[in-house]
Amino acid sequence: MTSALEESLARIDRLDPELCAFTEVWHEEARARLETALRLPLAGLPFAVKGRTGIRSYTARRLIAAGGIPVGATSVPGPGTAWRTWGQGAHGRTVNPWRRDRTPGGSSAGSAVAVAAGMVELATGADGAGSVRIPAAWCGVFGLRTTAGLLPSPDRTGLASAGLLARSAATAARCLPHLVEGYAPRPARLPVPAVYSPDLGFARVDPEVERVTRGAVEALAAAGAVRLVPGVCDLLDPAEAWQAVRAGAPTPATDRLRAANNRTLDALFDRVPLLLTPVTPCPPHGHEGPGDVYSTALTWAFNLSGHPAASLPAGFTGDGCPVGLQLVAGRGQDAALLGTACALERGPGRVLPAGTAPPLIR
Repeated sequence: MTSALEESLARIDRLDPELCAFTEVWHEEARARLETALRLPLAGLPFAVKGRTGIRSYTARRLIAAGGIPVGATSVPGPGTAWRTWGQGAHGRTVNPWRRDRTPGGSSAGSAVAVAAGMVELATGADGAGSVRIPAAWCGVFGLRTTAGLLPSPDRTGLASAGLLARSAATAARCLPHLVEGYAPRPARLPVPAVYSPDLGFARVDPEVERVTRGAVEALAAAGAVRLVPGVCDLLDPAEAWQAVRAGAPTPATDRLRAANNRTLDALFDRVPLLLTPVTPCPPHGHEGPGDVYSTALTWAFNLSGHPAASLPAGFTGDGCPVGLQLVAGRGQDAALLGTACALERGPGRVLPAGTAPPLIR
């Protein structure tokens, strides 16, 4: 009987020369871990790590201790490229498995591609401005950014939180208890009260992205999975504040902007447990770059505020590109957020069936 590990390694060997998700693949090291891993809770679950240094991350170490097996390091943006565009794999430029001419997003580029192509069920990531949620959205997989401070941050500014990319929210939910001490699952009770904001009050959102996400939200509401609550979530554009914090040079003006958005979000989560938005304002762009639209426009507000957020597949644009629906919950409500994501992906009204395969690997 072929093990899940051997299936994963064989799939990497077959698919990665075209997709270029991995910079390194650890065949023998992975096989050497198998016997011990099979006796542990994750039972030899193959996973990928973000970047060459990802094997040393807290998340990777905890997954290994629970019986996960790291099979390789995934691509991140290469030298001379913007962090929000494409990765550079061992065989060349990382491509989106849905459209070869489009970026998978960044910076967890290879992690998202590896999961979308079924090379692994799970990959690690870190999200400082959307680096888990954006590639998850553009590759049609689940992505979770944890509450700021829940897990050790790889970023001195605190903007980046550890995250996971997975074939499903259920897979992420299986793994999170091994990362967070005292974690207890919180299954959702449907319908979940939610506010939907197509633009957070400031972003320019592509009409087709808005159409897909609104359609997903309406389908979930019609099926009784969510209950839409009247109201808006109008934030100030966080770009200036995020850039100031990232540079280590916040000003009184950027501090006021950040505080104002925090007050708005605190008031919202006092009323409802869930905020829904598109993950990105635009569909996946070409490999030349994003043009004048930041893919981070709808994600980096929550890096500043510290809220947990996830990307759930919502559907497709007319030219076959995945679109992600962003789920945001109150600080520290990671278990509730994951419980909600699990309920929405398997329950009534779901848009993208689990296991839907990208064209480049069919």
